[in-house]
Amino acid sequence: MADMENDLTLASIHSRLQTKWIGQTYHYFESVGSTNQLLKEQATSHNLPNGTVYLTDFQEAGRGRLARKWEAPPRSSLLISVLFRPDWSAQQANWLTMIASLAAAEAIEAMTQLKIAVKWPNDLMVMLDGVWHKLAGILLEGDLGENGRFHAIILGIGINVNIPAEQLPEAVTPASSLQVAVGQPLARLPLLLDFLARLEAHYEAANRGTSPQPIWAERLMMIGKPVQVTLTAGGQIITGFAEGTDTWGQLLVRDEGEMLHTIAAGDVTLREGG
Repeated sequence: MADMENDLTLASIHSRLQTKWIGQTYHYFESVGSTNQLLKEQATSHNLPNGTVYLTDFQEAGRGRLARKWEAPPRSSLLISVLFRPDWSAQQANWLTMIASLAAAEAIEAMTQLKIAVKWPNDLMVMLDGVWHKLAGILLEGDLGENGRFHAIILGIGINVNIPAEQLPEAVTPASSLQVAVGQPLARLPLLLDFLARLEAHYEAANRGTSPQPIWAERLMMIGKPVQVTLTAGGQIITGFAEGTDTWGQLLVRDEGEMLHTIAAGDVTLREGG
């Protein structure tokens, strides 16, 4: 595999971008604390435009949802943050997680022929040897104005590309990488370019009012299965069956007493039999 296909610098990417606005302002960092944090800080101070992309080959303080640490060896992954400036409500902002999930899943499938599923709300999963493994995670951070609409939203995504099995982090949900899943290293640059193009297409469709929820929900791995949900607020545990999601991506779980719960944020695990 040519090294240029793993070169994610501006000089390498710019002439090959397939987008109109996402990534047209692009900053590459060999190493950084957190692309999400840096982009969040500089979005206003540097007056960065819609679609700005920050990307690094190594994050010293990468983090995922619920402040969890995100670890990846240098030059092994795609570690991307994208600035959006939509005039969207807090509910609509949930669409960005769906859009990013779809763009990443489609790009991975086009390159590898793997079948990618979504673990609600924001993890990309692949089934290996009968066990679900995490390939990627998504983190949204936003600046909500007094009018209840967002000034800016930072979309962060980390995709495990070329991490050998022995270097994968230990976690409650087993982790994997595309290299492990397909049995050989993959070129990161084509995957990045395809992801950004698909992200832009899905975003523009959503901005025209087309909800990504129906096609996103088709990828959810726990629908119709027994689940346990630990709510982010308060830590309450709900057990039942995942019946689907609403328009905004909130999970619908019917508990053992037949009460239907609409869950905005929480950790979901499949129970035995799922």
